[in-house]
Amino acid sequence: MTSIDILIVDDSVVVRRLLARMLDDEPDVTVVGTARNGEQGLQLIDAKSPSVVILDIEMPGMGGLETLSRIREAHGALPVIMFSTLTERGAGATMEALLRGATDYATKPTGTVNLQQSYDQIRRDLLPKIRAVGTRPPGRSLRHGHPGPHPPAVRPAPRSRPGPTELLVIGTSTGGPEALSTLVPNLDVPPVPVVIVQHMPPMFTRLLAERLDKRSALTVREAQGGERLVPGEAWIAPGDRHIEVRRHRGSGELELRATLDPPENSCRPAVDVLFRTAARACGDGVLGLVMTGMGRDGERGARQIVEAGGTVLVQDEATSVVWGMPKSVVESGAATCVLPLDELAPAVRSRINETTRDREDGRRIVGVHDDRGTA
Repeated sequence: MTSIDILIVDDSVVVRRLLARMLDDEPDVTVVGTARNGEQGLQLIDAKSPSVVILDIEMPGMGGLETLSRIREAHGALPVIMFSTLTERGAGATMEALLRGATDYATKPTGTVNLQQSYDQIRRDLLPKIRAVGTRPPGRSLRHGHPGPHPPAVRPAPRSRPGPTELLVIGTSTGGPEALSTLVPNLDVPPVPVVIVQHMPPMFTRLLAERLDKRSALTVREAQGGERLVPGEAWIAPGDRHIEVRRHRGSGELELRATLDPPENSCRPAVDVLFRTAARACGDGVLGLVMTGMGRDGERGARQIVEAGGTVLVQDEATSVVWGMPKSVVESGAATCVLPLDELAPAVRSRINETTRDREDGRRIVGVHDDRGTA
């Protein structure tokens, strides 16, 4: 069994010991070093060549954000999991780290839990993320812009002609904040509304919306439920709430509904819920996008979009932090095409523009010739 070598960088000796003791109990994980600040952490990265770094946010001297930037400069593909407190300040710093290229994050146990509860929380929240990013084949890029394999050939999902795009829906998880910070600003202001599910707890989804809004011409907000969907606006599902798309019974306009229905795929919000309800409300007018993420959330929903006549684009393996969610869509046969991160926004704009022209011209364009020889 290949070991995942871990470096812990945290100024708290209690946290370092707690993490080291818990991780040392796992047969596939080895703690190769601990550091009390960023400077020491950078030295140990060079000396120990860890598979994954667990990095605190607030440390004396070189803090977590500066350390992360230095790691990205010298070790661009090295997975870094931020480990911070679940407070407004801690969440804000963690969100900034994710947008700067941190691979993932986990929250520290609060002071109200006992030692066993702390162990259980860390094991439940941190270990799956360590295994997901620590087993990635060496040398493969984790971020856009680095060399990676060409996207695999994908047999287009069987579908009828798509209708004019009415709604863009996006699902993502691990690596999603940084990927969205590349995608969303490059969408410009699309002539359709956008709804996003990013697997995150409350507070984080609001902070993500605020940061994307500042970086984009597109207006980005955290949904609460009841919003009418209009072009030029993007809504992010709130943490711990599913978000559904439906038609207003009176006007027929698209609107959002937030629910506390049970988690799907162990997730709330779940991509499947968004995609399923979007397909039901918009039929062949849905354009779906599945990006980097762990697990299979979005697979069933992507199939339902395609079955309704819509289109699904997928982020490729080379630019995904974890190619779990996109891979599951590809394997299900629902992917129309697989593209690197920096090609997704142009592909979305092109697809929307084609179908917008189609609506204006009174005809449908699919980009290929059908059996009757029309385009």
